[in-house]
Amino acid sequence: MATVELRFSAQPEHVRTARLVAAAVARRAGVDEAVLDEVRLAVGEACSRAVGLHRSNGVTTPIRVVLIEAEKTFSIEVGDEVPGAGAAAGGVPGARAGDPGEAADEADADGEDEMGLAVIRGLVDDVEVTAGEDGGTIRMSWPTTPADADILS
Repeated sequence: MATVELRFSAQPEHVRTARLVAAAVARRAGVDEAVLDEVRLAVGEACSRAVGLHRSNGVTTPIRVVLIEAEKTFSIEVGDEVPGAGAAAGGVPGARAGDPGEAADEADADGEDEMGLAVIRGLVDDVEVTAGEDGGTIRMSWPTTPADADILS
């Protein structure tokens, strides 16, 4: 299993680099060319979400993107280090703990967060979103075509 790990500071301008790297590694892993735009868009959305969470919560640690090439799948994990609300949020993926006095600002941020997750779910069939005390992770995966299958067709 081949793995590429990318870490970048929570700056919006680095999201483009993450998209380009993800598309290049996905292509090399055997993800169908017709799906590469979806990979690029989904990674961009997940990274933008993580950048927004880091910036709005004052987290200075880097965003982590792990690209995993397995036998029949290509997976991408985008992780943030913003502590989640865990069980206090009723297990809602992407929910974050905060001060109740900031409810109006958080409602806007939560709306954007949920919209981003909806976009990702619309682009990727296999998505898993987790949030915990150590941060959140969006794991996305796509099927790959073995190199031998390309030669035979």
